[in-house]
Amino acid sequence: DHLGGLKGFLEENKNVTVFIPSSFPDSIRDMIKNQQAEFTDVSGPQKISENIYSIGELSGPPKEQSIIINSKRGLIIITGCAHPGIISIIKRAKKLFPDQKIYLVMGGFHHPPLSVVQKLRDLGIKKIAPSHCTGDQVIEVSKKEYRDNFIEYGIGKTIEINGERY
Repeated sequence: DHLGGLKGFLEENKNVTVFIPSSFPDSIRDMIKNQQAEFTDVSGPQKISENIYSIGELSGPPKEQSIIINSKRGLIIITGCAHPGIISIIKRAKKLFPDQKIYLVMGGFHHPPLSVVQKLRDLGIKKIAPSHCTGDQVIEVSKKEYRDNFIEYGIGKTIEINGERY
């Protein structure tokens, strides 16, 4: 969620284009070039490939982007650490896809207050899969609130939705 694995990933697979926020330092671009991979700067919302989009840069600090997958069940939002705020990220996704329901939000929620769990419900989020930087208390409250719609996940876990693996 903080670029920590990017260099190692590129050492294994150079045949990719890395979509990075345009505010990132040139040292990140240089590292990508040195690994002989390509990059694309992202400032606003952008289509990455079929049914996959960047929401564009959102203020942090640091500025960051999240990914939207337009799946058969609804939107899947994948965050990094959500420095801009998980609710801000969700609202941006809803603005970009006003007619779509949000099926799943997964990733870091960046230590929000406990009230965020009710806000997620109020926004109609069907399933959540918060990661480590969400904080233990919010994760525990989320498990109780979301029950079967809470997904525990972490490094190496595959999430399958309607036959689609993520």
